Amino acid sequence: MSEYQVIGMIVGAFILSGILSYALTPFVKRFAYKIGAIDVPKDARRMHKKPTPRLGGLAIFIGFMGAMLVFFEFDVQMLSILIGAMLIVVLGIFDDVLALGAKFKFIVQIIAAAIPVCIGGMKIAFFSNLNPLSAEPYFSLGIFSIPVTIIWIVGITNAVNLIDGLDGLAVGVSSIASLTMLAVALLNYEFSVAVTMACLTGACLGFIPYNFNPAEIFMGDTGSTFLGYMLATMSISGFFKFYAVVSFAVPLLILGLPIFDTASAITRRVLEGRSPMSPDRGHVHHRLVDMGFNVKQAVAILYAISGTLGLAAVVLTTSGEAKAMLLILAVILAIAVGGWIIVNRRKESRQNIEKALNDSDKEQEETQDE
Repeated sequence: MSEYQVIGMIVGAFILSGILSYALTPFVKRFAYKIGAIDVPKDARRMHKKPTPRLGGLAIFIGFMGAMLVFFEFDVQMLSILIGAMLIVVLGIFDDVLALGAKFKFIVQIIAAAIPVCIGGMKIAFFSNLNPLSAEPYFSLGIFSIPVTIIWIVGITNAVNLIDGLDGLAVGVSSIASLTMLAVALLNYEFSVAVTMACLTGACLGFIPYNFNPAEIFMGDTGSTFLGYMLATMSISGFFKFYAVVSFAVPLLILGLPIFDTASAITRRVLEGRSPMSPDRGHVHHRLVDMGFNVKQAVAILYAISGTLGLAAVVLTTSGEAKAMLLILAVILAIAVGGWIIVNRRKESRQNIEKALNDSDKEQEETQDE
């Protein structure tokens, strides 16, 4: 297959999945209302003020699958991944409607993770050897490869779910992660991974217009766990097998934001004597909002962090002038986001001051009238 054919497939998969996801979301929204998949703001963790339909992840999943059926040549491993993904989506649908218990969801997630591991032979068999005194470039996990792989898949699945706390956050971070995986796969001639990531990126971007603040629909656990599952499995399929020194660093960078947030959440809850699965309002996005940033600004900051980590992952797989250009792009991105946030914060401060002065003048006028 020529390079032009590969690029054509990737572009076609990206466009088709995006169109399907975008076109199907309004239908999924109406379906969510009919079956009662509604998120009602009932505690301080929720940032929305009015009941909002969930289940938007179903549109992402259908858009992804539609493009995959057209552009992907399936093998046993990919079929096993998609079977596990379907199980995750079904679990998510029931959870969005019925609010299932954490332990039951965890068990089903383990089963879904075990399907590609046991049927598709997908394993993290080797890690780069970080011991400078050893002559061996890798060390084998041996019999531990199966549990380590399952832990990775379940961990990333829940990590993406945990950052789904602000409008557009989880789907945007997943878009950046899948786009990064697409770029790295192309650089390393992993075309099957590239096509899969093009389908996933397009499906995410097709849904984003409905999910930006203020969101018309949430993707719910149906979407966040599906995206986490696909990112986790494809990181194993595409990256852990093909690198030496950077075999562990690349997926860690690409998925750095959800991994950090999940690790800090588990540590925080354990130190406070609570269950690691207990909800709280201490996630990174909550802290940014508590610092005074509005939802759009907090999401932009986390997009910038995720994008910078993604560019760093791509840099690790390139050399020469490409590295320099990517580093420059990362700096420009960080400066642009920082400048946008500063300008908006100053504008909000002026508006708040003007509002306070106007309110004060009105109170004085009312007092004088009395």
